[in-house]
Amino acid sequence: MKHIYYIATLAAALFAAAPMQAQEEADNNTQQQRRRGPVSSRGAREEDKKESGMPELTVRAQDMNERMTQHIGNARWMRVIYRQIDLTKEQNAPLYYPTQPMNGQMNLFSIIFQLVCEGKLSAYEYLDGYEDFSDDRKLDLQVMLDRCRIFYEETPGKGNEPAGFVVNESDIPSGDVRSYYIKEAWYFDQNNSVFDVKTLAICPILTIVDDMGQNTMPMFWIPYENLRPYINTAYIMTSNINNAMTFTIDDYFRRRMFQGDIFKTQNLMNQPLQAYCPTPDSMKREQERIETQLATFEKSLYLQPDTAQLAVDTQGKKSKSATVSARGRKAEAVKESKQKEVKTKAPKAQKAQKSAPVRSVRRR
Repeated sequence: MKHIYYIATLAAALFAAAPMQAQEEADNNTQQQRRRGPVSSRGAREEDKKESGMPELTVRAQDMNERMTQHIGNARWMRVIYRQIDLTKEQNAPLYYPTQPMNGQMNLFSIIFQLVCEGKLSAYEYLDGYEDFSDDRKLDLQVMLDRCRIFYEETPGKGNEPAGFVVNESDIPSGDVRSYYIKEAWYFDQNNSVFDVKTLAICPILTIVDDMGQNTMPMFWIPYENLRPYINTAYIMTSNINNAMTFTIDDYFRRRMFQGDIFKTQNLMNQPLQAYCPTPDSMKREQERIETQLATFEKSLYLQPDTAQLAVDTQGKKSKSATVSARGRKAEAVKESKQKEVKTKAPKAQKAQKSAPVRSVRRR
């Protein structure tokens, strides 16, 4: 009986100690949480972003971006060109595929959209010809999501914290962005003797298919200088033959490996080409004329030889070559005539020797 009594007492003590230990662990966790401070929903989202979102910019990346920035403030000549990049063309396909993140690879719009949603990249309202990258024109993320019909989940913030928005990867319309607007500046810096092209901004164009048919909608403007540090390390495949990813998206733009059609140039009346080129043929001729103007201006920057002197030199060379050729032909004619004379005289001498036999004269 004593053994049974001891066993029962020990079991009761163990059962009583278990809740006390759990309570102590809960109290310890509460104290640690108080020391760290309250964890809000935004903090939880930030922790998730650090694990699965875009990486933060390092000091080295920021310094490199500053050194790669093209300063056009001292440009003596500049022309702003607007181009449209059609991603359905094979040459522009590296910016479109893969449409869904796969094996750590994302297309250009997926990178831009994720950066905008995480607040690491500021987007600005789309304005036709009057782009304003000031704080007054910053894009409201919720308004953009509602206008583009993108499903999202709103997480309310606590206190003065703004509300957050979570968009699943399957709801990101990366496959519906099939073209981009590119704003670029062709400039000549006389102080540095540089003629180059700078990409100023980029605008994704969303294709919406509804009951009214297929419509396109420019979403927002992104300054390229703010986007470059993130795409400078995003490698893409640029060839169907060579599958090695040796170029980044930034290389793709800096090397101008894309194919873009001009649809507008900056002008006082803010008119696109379509305003005064109603037909496709006239539009194509105007695009070719603008491209020719840019190429002609670049050639005019360098010293060209005098055309008059060049014509005189070419005529002098032609006359000299003509006289030399005439003398050569005359000499050849003289040689040929001498050879003919020799050929004609030699047989006659032989005939004379053969036809003139030696006669003996007898004295009478």
